[in-house]
Amino acid sequence: MKLEEIKTIGVVGCGSMGSGIIQVAAQAGYQVRVVDTTEAAWTRADKTIRTSLERMLKKEKITEEERNDALARISFSTDVNTLSGAQFIIEAVFENIDVKKELYARLEPVCGADTILATNTSSLSITEMGSLVKNPANFVGMHFFNPVPMMKLVEIIPAIQTSPETTAVALELGKSFGKSPITCKDTPGFVLNRLLVPYMMDAIRLLEDGVASAEDIDTAMKLGAGMPMGPLELQDFAGVDIGYYVGDIFFNYTKDARFAPPTLLRNMVKAGYVGRKAGRGFYDYSEAK
Repeated sequence: MKLEEIKTIGVVGCGSMGSGIIQVAAQAGYQVRVVDTTEAAWTRADKTIRTSLERMLKKEKITEEERNDALARISFSTDVNTLSGAQFIIEAVFENIDVKKELYARLEPVCGADTILATNTSSLSITEMGSLVKNPANFVGMHFFNPVPMMKLVEIIPAIQTSPETTAVALELGKSFGKSPITCKDTPGFVLNRLLVPYMMDAIRLLEDGVASAEDIDTAMKLGAGMPMGPLELQDFAGVDIGYYVGDIFFNYTKDARFAPPTLLRNMVKAGYVGRKAGRGFYDYSEAK
């Protein structure tokens, strides 16, 4: 398959990552068919996409016509059969191999011989997931970063089974989304998270050991290392529970202590202090504050 043959993109899962992928695909001119398990999930995603496009309109990054055209290209269903005919499908469901295995089984009757299936996983093995589909040569990792409309990076990760043609199409598709894709081997964390996760875990260990406050750790990295956001702020933004989950997966896979979640992180997850979405993480986001 060639990039010019792709007219319709399927997106399965419309959480924070999925909604961003939906938006950039629609803005790039593709028809986007979205599938999730509930109408409520789509209602939240639709609100997120509309808010994002409205913000871009106010900043004059897009016109009113471009906003309306992008929204008109998006359709939603709870039925995976609506993805029939989509030339490229991106799954952005929960980071659990069993959940993905069940989804791929339901997608098998939908995917044509040339349909490319990409996973947005940030932590699971692309090669293992490729072994679960009927045509692994057409399976590839396509890891976007949150918030998708803003972040330019996309990691393209071929499995052992992925054909060079599939990798090439994924790279070109990423470029057509306005992104700057890179390729990397199927290893834990790929490129960015392999560097980022140990950095964030070390920041939590500094806090746990009482070396400095959360504010001072973040200030040090922003003013001393030029980071746009400190490591603890970033954990709160992305989700403390996600950081714990990803670190634990990497540690169990590699046995490398750099990835091991500190006790403080584990206890925060148990307490429900999982970041902005919960109103409290390393910082307090309650209305009182």
